[in-house]
Formats: sequence, structure tokens, C-alpha cells
Amino acid sequence: MADRILIITGDAAETLEVFYPYHRLQEAGYEVHIGAPEKRALQFVVHDFVDGFDTYTEKPGHRWNADVALADVDPADYVAIVVPGGRAPEYLRNNADAQRIVRHFFDRQAPVAATCHGPLLLAASGVLAGRTSSAYPELAIDVTIAGGVFEDGGGVVDGNLVTARAWPDNGTWMKAFFEVLEGAKVPA
Repeated sequence: MADRILIITGDAAETLEVFYPYHRLQEAGYEVHIGAPEKRALQFVVHDFVDGFDTYTEKPGHRWNADVALADVDPADYVAIVVPGGRAPEYLRNNADAQRIVRHFFDRQAPVAATCHGPLLLAASGVLAGRTSSAYPELAIDVTIAGGVFEDGGGVVDGNLVTARAWPDNGTWMKAFFEVLEGAKVPA
């Protein structure tokens, strides 16, 4: 049986930040589950950067089914977690089960990947203090307020944690995450 990795996400997650790690991890042989507040179809979004806009734009993206409700997740069943960005982490950071799962992985120094707005969930879970983390650049203040050190990079590694700014960093982010998985001896 393949090792399992959990992607913690929900509605309004960035499509590319969910699907890229989902398919790369499957390709490598992991069993990947989508965990969300409820086990149901999720509506993802597409964020794009448009000249003349101060921030990204948002359009409807793909729909995808969650495999498991976060309340039903036993984090011991998984070897790593991925926290994509988009707007989902804005409300997931208030979800006690999402926080419980995140803390489990940090308590055990198990591999964690987060990108874009994903570090909002890490900050709310109280795990960024003393850690270096990337995030969507406008969230640098959120990383700092949580006691972390913001690094503007695409594959920032701090021990078990791998972070990135957004979907344009998917390649460097996942490359670094696979190295952390290998170092933690959890190959597929």
C-alpha cells in the first residue's frame, strides 16, 4: 500500500495549487487524499495576474470531490500534508480540525508543503514562530506577526516545511518538497 499524503483545502482554492501537487504526488506513487471541511464537491478558482491590477483576478476553476471531511481525518494515517493557497485558507484557518492536523505534522517534524495563502492556516495553527516561510508576498506581515521570518522565494525550506509564493512557483516548490519527503524517508 502506498504512503498517503493529505491535501487540506476547500472552496475557492487555487486550481493550479491543488492539481499540480495532487498529480505530481500521484505520479510519484503516493495515495493522495483531498481533505476539506465537508466531504463533497469543491469549487476551485483560477487566479491570474493582469497588467494594471494591484492584485490578482479570480475566475471560476474546476470542481473536484473531497475524499474526507477534516473532522474525520486521523493525521497518523498520513506521512505528509500539502496546504494550497487561494482563498480557502482564509476560512480554513478558523477550522479547529485543520489546525489540529497541521499541529500534528509540526509536532512530529513530518513533511509539510504550503503555498500562496496556505501559510495563513499555519500561522493560525501557531506553528510559524521561529520558522522561515514564503507565502504570497502580501502575506509577509501575516508570517511576521505569527513569529516567523518571511522569505520571498519559490521553494523555501525550513526543516520539514516547504513554502512558496503562488502557482508560478509550483515547479520549485514541489521539487523542494520531494527532497524533504526523501530526506524524511517517506518515498512512495
